[in-house]
Parts: sequence; structure tokens; C-alpha cells
Amino acid sequence: MTQAINDFIYGVHAVIEAIENKHGNKLFVQEDLKGKNVNQLKAIAKQYNVPTKFVTKKKLEELSDGGVHQGFVLAVTPFEYWTLEALIQKTNNTAAFYLILDGIQDPHNLGSILRTADAAGVTGIIIPKHRSVGVTSTVVKTSTGAAEYVPIARVTNLSATVKALKEAGFWVFGTDMNGTPYTKWNTQGKIALIIGNEGKGISPALQKNVDETISIPMTGHVQSLNASVAAALLIYEVYRHRIV
Repeated sequence: MTQAINDFIYGVHAVIEAIENKHGNKLFVQEDLKGKNVNQLKAIAKQYNVPTKFVTKKKLEELSDGGVHQGFVLAVTPFEYWTLEALIQKTNNTAAFYLILDGIQDPHNLGSILRTADAAGVTGIIIPKHRSVGVTSTVVKTSTGAAEYVPIARVTNLSATVKALKEAGFWVFGTDMNGTPYTKWNTQGKIALIIGNEGKGISPALQKNVDETISIPMTGHVQSLNASVAAALLIYEVYRHRIV
């Protein structure tokens, strides 16, 4: 696995998940805060030997870069990304379902996609190292802790990744306005779905290498859906066909 830069995460649920997954270095709590959340976080931090420090609300706002911290900020160890090889080795089975995020830049979109992916049993997520958001404090907060549970691989070249996945027996799908309607999508077997950039969509280099393109029919005036909304619809279409 490779690692990202040091970071702070914030918010009750994200902090709890990080501590319980042994990623916490130091817990900062708003000094005038009271209630069950304070008692719960103090107890969890003590259980996992994470030092706790009470600080001002202003200090928490600085650490969280103005985010909605709910009175709790956690200094964390560097986020551990999977390598593609490790992801395939660990999760490669007949029901494997990967998302390939081609240049998602909004951390809220990535966080929302992670939250949906965890809820619907996505096997792994693949993101590029360049021109794409990584796992930041905003991503962790938006995902409500799902970033701790969905394996995330970070790769240098998405085209090479698609080739490797095909060699491993995956069918690779893209999204396009003129593709197969998602309700007629054959989701059986090992599949990888590419979700494109918020503004540009899927890059031409990737689009030409997909096995099939999938579309979400639209009758309104807008040309596309938000990336996280589109991802959620397609993720649950796969889930719908795979639930027992």
C-alpha cells in the first residue's frame, strides 16, 4: 500500500470510525463541549490509547479548515491506499465490482460515492494519482466513515489499469448519453464501472477501451447528472441484480 499526506479529520462519526480502525494519533475536543458525544469519544480514545486534548473552538476551526467539526478533530496517520495488485488479489472473485473514478475533483462527490459504495457492497474503488481528489478530511467527513471500509487503490495510469482488469477477467463499462440504458445493463460477473469527471466526463482514451457504455435516460433540459448521483443510480442497479 502507498500513503497520502498527513491530515486531520473531523465530525463525530468520521472520528469514531478512524479511531476504531487505529488511524488516530491525537483527539482534539472543544473545551466547553458537554454531553454524551464527549463521554463516548473520550472513552473510545482511551480504549485505543489515543491522547485527548481540550482546545478552543477557534483552534478546532483552524485544524478542520473551517469544516463542520461538531467539536471533535482527530489527527490521523497517513491514509493507506491499496495498490491495484493488492486490490485484485484480495477481492478478485466472481462477484467483484469496482468503480474507476476518472478525474473526480470535488471531495464531496468522492465522499458521497464512498458512502454509497459501502452501503451497496462495492468491492473496491480505483482513483488516479494525478488530476483527481484523494482521500482528504472533507472526503472522510462526507463519507461518514465509509472511507475506512471500502478499499481504495490509487494508480498512475488508468488506461493501463483497465487493461490489467480485463486481463484479470473483468468486463469494463463506461457511461455515455448514447449507451445502453442502465435498466438493460448485464451486470453479471466481474465488472468495473468508470465514472467520469464532473465536467468533461470520461476521457477519450478510456472511453475507447470500454466493453460497453451505459446511459441514464434523461428527458429534462440538463445534459447530465451530478457524478455522485449518477454513480449512486448505477451502483444500486448492480446491487438490485445481485441481492439474494
